[in-house]
Amino acid sequence: MANIKSAKKRILVNRTKAERNKAIKSGVKTAVKKVNAAIEAKDKDAAAKALVAATATIDKAATKGVYHKNTASRKVSRLAQAVNKMA
Repeated sequence: MANIKSAKKRILVNRTKAERNKAIKSGVKTAVKKVNAAIEAKDKDAAAKALVAATATIDKAATKGVYHKNTASRKVSRLAQAVNKMA
């Protein structure tokens, strides 16, 4: 355990940020699962709506620094490609 006050604070701050990042990543995973579920059910309208919601969630995660912008872009691209293949 840290003895110095600033080190103790860093531990607390890092724990808080890790919890926040974990919650945001969990939200992204849920959004992606909803898109994939709609694709599996062959429901084009639901997949398109879920894609819009997932894209917003992923972009928000990227702006908060949870994902690198290229990683977020890749995730969105792969989801869009999967939805477009349904046609």
